[in-house]
Amino acid sequence: GQLPTWLEGILLRNGPGMHIIGDTKYNHWFDGLALLHSFTFKNGEVYYRSKYLRSDTYNCNIEANRIVVSEFGTMAYPDPCKNIFAKAFSYLSHTIPEFTDNCLINIMKAGDDFYATSETNFIRKINPQTLETLEKVDYTKYVAVNLATSHPHYDSAGNILNMGTSIVDKGKTKYVLFKIPPSGPEKEKKKSCFKHLEVVCSIPSRSLLHPSYYHSFGITENYIIFIEQPFRLDIVKMATAYIRGVNWASCLAYNKEDKTWFHFVDKKTKKEISTKFYTDAMVLFHHINAYEEDGHIIFDIIAYKDNSLYDMFYLKNLTQDFEENNKLTSIPTCKRFVVPLQYDK
Repeated sequence: GQLPTWLEGILLRNGPGMHIIGDTKYNHWFDGLALLHSFTFKNGEVYYRSKYLRSDTYNCNIEANRIVVSEFGTMAYPDPCKNIFAKAFSYLSHTIPEFTDNCLINIMKAGDDFYATSETNFIRKINPQTLETLEKVDYTKYVAVNLATSHPHYDSAGNILNMGTSIVDKGKTKYVLFKIPPSGPEKEKKKSCFKHLEVVCSIPSRSLLHPSYYHSFGITENYIIFIEQPFRLDIVKMATAYIRGVNWASCLAYNKEDKTWFHFVDKKTKKEISTKFYTDAMVLFHHINAYEEDGHIIFDIIAYKDNSLYDMFYLKNLTQDFEENNKLTSIPTCKRFVVPLQYDK
């Protein structure tokens, strides 16, 4: 076959690339150091390039020749040669952890700029031509979130819509929907678009100490769809994970007795629809599609009966006996929900 000559441009991809550093090894596939890839299409040919994201995490690990920065499935510890006081201090300072900037999940476009993203509060600007790593942006400087999704949406005006969880705000745990414009006002062209970030709406978590985990959300012409699932992060466990010597993944728990709640935010009024819709417990990572039809919001998602999917990707399970050892206890199903906007109470 041939590539059509009209196909021109660069396809950027991102994902875990390095799992062994010196004598240390990450526990989970999703922990690996980010590797950026680009495929440049021109005149019926394609050129490939790849480069590790030179995050602070990458630099610290390579310099120490071992894993020194914790990832979701791997808890790492500072240099054991340091004295006991330094060690005690580092235990205390991990209450709300300083998250990694190993942005290994996705690429986000903000105005003319491109950023590597993951699910922490850090994103890294990259050069799409050379794949060089540029400055680090910390969401917490612009909006009160400790975690954010790496699957933002873009509206027709070029704004980025994303959401994150705010954990530390005076004991009021909430989900924050925010909007980043493609660029600042004309006279401030040089200024970062993040300076004009705007909070669209915040949704209080049903449980202050157990916010829902979410990997993506849905969007239609007039609504933003957020699914609060009973797959939750235990904040107290997370705050003590470092001291207990366990990874953050172990702080997630699924409660199959609970409900899954749907939240719909009206983009125009920036308020949530007051009626509460819910369904049975499920685990969800990705939305497929969402639209409006005849006064209904219709959305498709990939749902699981439990959270066994994440466990499958521990490197100790990705062996040659993979098929025998990894019976997925939950087969992914495509589910469609049709929610009426006009209804009789």
